[in-house]
Amino acid sequence: MAHGKKYRKAVEGADLTQKFQVDEALKMAVTKAFAKFDETVDVAINLGVDPKYSDQMVRGAVSLPNGLGKTVRVAAFCKGDKEAEAKEAGADIAGAEDLLEKIKGGWLEFDKAVATPDMMALVGQIGRVLGPRGLMPNAKTGTVTFEIGKAVRELKAGKVEFKVDKAGVLHAPIGKVSFGPEKLLENLKALLDTVNRLKPSSAKGTYMKGMAVATTMGPGVKVDPLSIRKFLEG
Repeated sequence: MAHGKKYRKAVEGADLTQKFQVDEALKMAVTKAFAKFDETVDVAINLGVDPKYSDQMVRGAVSLPNGLGKTVRVAAFCKGDKEAEAKEAGADIAGAEDLLEKIKGGWLEFDKAVATPDMMALVGQIGRVLGPRGLMPNAKTGTVTFEIGKAVRELKAGKVEFKVDKAGVLHAPIGKVSFGPEKLLENLKALLDTVNRLKPSSAKGTYMKGMAVATTMGPGVKVDPLSIRKFLEG
């Protein structure tokens, strides 16, 4: 893959085949960021699971202590008192049949969706639209709930949903370069703690087999798997 001049300059002198301690990898990724905008910091965790088996699917959500540093637009499927609750909590749009028709008409100007359980039959009508875009509310991530106000507030504050892919890799953002290493490490710890708690009982061998940290435009910096365990215990 061909890289631009700024990328090549950023990685000059760095050994990207080396595996670093968690904090060192995060600091290196941040220092290698070169874009003019505030890049997002992402992690990719290679898990020792086989997602083709339903009992080894790792999926969940975590509220990052320092948020994500971005504005999250939330759509809420609900009605009556719950609609008022969602709007009061900060939902950018809330409704039932009217919201459904708006989305059927092609409107998709939101980043996350929540719904009360009684609305899921309605939401199911646009599952083919929401699903591929990662917008489908799901009880496992706390986005299908009668506590609609709480769900909206958590998403607006930087709640991150994650799901392991077919290759057994889990991708998630942990904040912005401008946060600095300390706040990013706090967010990463919260994410890893949650992923660790979700380890399937049927998963054998090493659970967190590897990890890499990267900014939006920057290079991936590999993490020593042994340091992940120490980081979680610390």
